Amino acid sequence: MTANIEEHELKDRLSLIENMIAEGRRTTESWGWTFVLWGVAYYVAIAWSALDPQHFWAWPVTMIAASVLTGVLASRNRHKRPGTTLGRAMMAIWTAMGISTFTLMLSLGISGRLDLHIAVAIVGTMLGTANATSSIILKWKMQFACAVVWWTATVASLFSSESLAGAEFLVAIFFCQIAFGIYGMICESRKRRASGTGQEAFHA
Repeated sequence: MTANIEEHELKDRLSLIENMIAEGRRTTESWGWTFVLWGVAYYVAIAWSALDPQHFWAWPVTMIAASVLTGVLASRNRHKRPGTTLGRAMMAIWTAMGISTFTLMLSLGISGRLDLHIAVAIVGTMLGTANATSSIILKWKMQFACAVVWWTATVASLFSSESLAGAEFLVAIFFCQIAFGIYGMICESRKRRASGTGQEAFHA
């Protein structure tokens, strides 16, 4: 009798963990637009820097604008979807990564000690770490693939020419920010439609 109770409790706990992971992944998918937004912001900052190499404020201004826009859109999103513990944990990971990257890149840019190789290595390492941490918690292979792409770009940037390092960074942004963000948005849309269809069938 005791063994049956313990087995039942174990199954309940495993089911709870699986539900939390699934909900965490759905939450991350619902934030897919932020990946796209920041991917576009990176492209804008890169283009601005290329057009005006002496303008060291290209990255700070673009990143601040992206942060403000993210905050405004996120505040609306929170009202539509209640937060979860795992969702808040994911948000903490990405917020900490964003603040760390912004602080370091701003300091390097103002001091004049930032070059393209170091920039790609820093951003690639931090984004790779954030994606890997999130993917391990959520058991999401697609996001771990993004981490591998960022780490690859990091290593390649330190052993290639400046122009090639820039191209590698642009490719990583496309696949790991824009493409992955769109993928997350599509997954969320499909699940939302499936959920709506299920509810309609239930009420019918």
